[in-house]
Amino acid sequence: MGNHSDGTPTSSDAVAKAGQNEVEKFQDPGLPPHRLRLADTDPRAAKRAERQVAALFVVSAIGTLLFFFAYFGIRLDDTIGTLRLQNLFLGLGTAFAMLGIGTGIVHWARALMPDHEVSEERHEIRSEEDRQAAVKIVDDIVDETGIKRRPLIRNTLLGALALAPLPAIVVFRDLGPLPGDALRHTMWDEGVRLVRDPTGTPIKASDVTIGSAFHVIPEGLNELHEGKLEEKAKAVVLLMRLNPEELNPSAGREDWGYNGIVAYSKICTHVGCPVALYEQQTHHLLCPCHQSTFDLTQECKVIFGPAKRPLPQLPIKVDAEGYLVAQSDFHEPVGPSFWERG
Repeated sequence: MGNHSDGTPTSSDAVAKAGQNEVEKFQDPGLPPHRLRLADTDPRAAKRAERQVAALFVVSAIGTLLFFFAYFGIRLDDTIGTLRLQNLFLGLGTAFAMLGIGTGIVHWARALMPDHEVSEERHEIRSEEDRQAAVKIVDDIVDETGIKRRPLIRNTLLGALALAPLPAIVVFRDLGPLPGDALRHTMWDEGVRLVRDPTGTPIKASDVTIGSAFHVIPEGLNELHEGKLEEKAKAVVLLMRLNPEELNPSAGREDWGYNGIVAYSKICTHVGCPVALYEQQTHHLLCPCHQSTFDLTQECKVIFGPAKRPLPQLPIKVDAEGYLVAQSDFHEPVGPSFWERG
């Protein structure tokens, strides 16, 4: 350290000076000065903000009640105007219910909760002392919200939060009764003819050629006046014919087809989309929604895609007039898996 004989500084002095400059250049500026809000200095402003927050929570409660009024009070008829009016008030009620709670909490935080800035180092919670410190932090947060000393905000918030989930519960409950065993049964039964969809024309075994595919419904479905779509969603079937040598039926299913003619549910076992694509060369059935692929030669076993179960097979036979008929209903529920399936 020091200077050379000619008065120029040494290299060590230059390094020290450069380091000092770097320290001064990146000096911590600290936190900005805290600016008090009006509610921090004026008790009347704080009380006014408290009433505003409570009013927003009350708006949320009123929105929930408006939803119930529209849902139960507006009776639907055959006019589109009534339906539009109900939808309008359902939407407004839900919007005010959610907006009131959200806006009220934001206004509460901005106007009444402490807004000072703090910084602390992050560290792992290992010891009992650290855990107790964490609990204290939570308690401090609760104290800083002021919810204990502001009963008006607390009570209106609790009321709004208690009412807010009720519309969702009502809507989901109104989807209808639990299905019970309705998904286990369809219109198929012993002797029910297989007819074309949508014409309802019966199908003879001689009509089904090798490589062909028919979209099939049970006879009598088109004559239903109520529940037609629900029954069709469960009973619709794909009918195909292969060379009998290409089929490999498992034990107990040897007589579920007729001379290479087999029938399988058209409803994909993934999420219930219609399996409408048949590849004649590969004997694959494809679901266009998520590309689940079923091998017809292996009892519609899943060979690709998200489906987990084969398509249920409908046992069929030929009656005395040569028409294809069902031997029975499906032996398992059709469509996607559900909670009652073993």
